[in-house]
Amino acid sequence: QVHLAESGGGLVRAGGSLRLSCAASGRTFSSYTLGWFRQTPGKEREFVAAISRSGGSTYYPRDVKGRFTISRDNAKNTAYLQMNSLKPEDTAVYYCAARFTGAPSMEVQDYDYWGQGTQVTVSS
Repeated sequence: QVHLAESGGGLVRAGGSLRLSCAASGRTFSSYTLGWFRQTPGKEREFVAAISRSGGSTYYPRDVKGRFTISRDNAKNTAYLQMNSLKPEDTAVYYCAARFTGAPSMEVQDYDYWGQGTQVTVSS
């Protein structure tokens, strides 16, 4: 069992930055890969970033690569998503997720546990 809690969302102007945190409890933090996803009303949840167990490998889709950075601190049981140069289209609820088996994944169905999400709103 893993419990994930996101924080750090809020309202920011276009071009601004936010750092999201994902605090984990339960199973050993370094035993699972982590991903960040986002979702807007009426749309499917979409992949934003993923990180390996050690933090040595990271993955991003094209639309956030170079603007978003995923990281993790295994000593603090916390993952982060640094978001820079935010755009109105980044507005969404952001979720972190844990995957116990396999490599980091871009697929929603590959993740075993999810947090409750944190709202990010980017104004134009």
